[in-house]
Amino acid sequence: MDDERPDVLTIGQLAHRTGLPVRTLRFWSDEGAVPPVARSASGYRLYDAESVARVELVRTLRDLGLGLDDVCRVLSGRTTVAEVANAHVAALDAQIRSLKVSRAVLSTVATRGSTAEETALMNRLARLSAAERKQIVDEFKEEVFGGLDVEPHLRDRLHAFGIELPDDPTSEQVDAWIELAELVRDSGFRARLRMWMELNTPAPGQPRPPGASIWWARQIVQTVAEVRERGVAPEGPEAAEVLSELFGDADRTGVLRSLEAGIEAGAERYRRLVARVRGQSSAPDATEELEWLARALRAADEM
Repeated sequence: MDDERPDVLTIGQLAHRTGLPVRTLRFWSDEGAVPPVARSASGYRLYDAESVARVELVRTLRDLGLGLDDVCRVLSGRTTVAEVANAHVAALDAQIRSLKVSRAVLSTVATRGSTAEETALMNRLARLSAAERKQIVDEFKEEVFGGLDVEPHLRDRLHAFGIELPDDPTSEQVDAWIELAELVRDSGFRARLRMWMELNTPAPGQPRPPGASIWWARQIVQTVAEVRERGVAPEGPEAAEVLSELFGDADRTGVLRSLEAGIEAGAERYRRLVARVRGQSSAPDATEELEWLARALRAADEM
């Protein structure tokens, strides 16, 4: 009998040899991935040693995520493993990016204790296309930076300013983008930041306004941080000496006005979010140092 030939295997023997269930082998056989080499007189499928090797190849390709249709195309010679693998790498990359976005959204939802409506909004913001993200940033730039009376070189820098989420962002970058997108779409934030920009941006041919250096010179923040670590109160005489070292005879009213505008606008939060979206390391959060400095300036003004 054909099924007793030593050079062929029944489907049960093939299952035993490969460690796969008979039902899996039968399905693969029906789909053409592992066709029988012959049939017994009773009509049973028969396989040979080459079938064992073919099963191992099918199993390997399936373990790598290839669909059975792709496996059959490879085995029939209609495509190569390399071509199929390349296509699957691209698909896996897209799936990984999508999973990262989902993880970031869920992490943010869990941290914030968000409602269903807030969750839906965050998910939409996270999954915007590059063009849609750019539109949000461009609208923000126009409202905050547009029409400022500034030197041409500064205007060019503001025009070129961008906030790009990379094609393969980390969960931290997606989380930062969600928060930043919510922030820059807020009309109140835009108005406050515009006011701060007007107070801190020098007009053509004019010196930098009082207090503008606070937001760009991290040395000032570092000095205040060291003073705070020593336990110096912002209302005390030692704080007044610090102010003299930092600002000399500058217009402190103007300095305080600029500082308060930046604090109210949330400029420090905005700066740190932009850096996180870009994947850049940023200076530590200086909010407490800036608030200490504002209190010291108010106290000095009341003396």
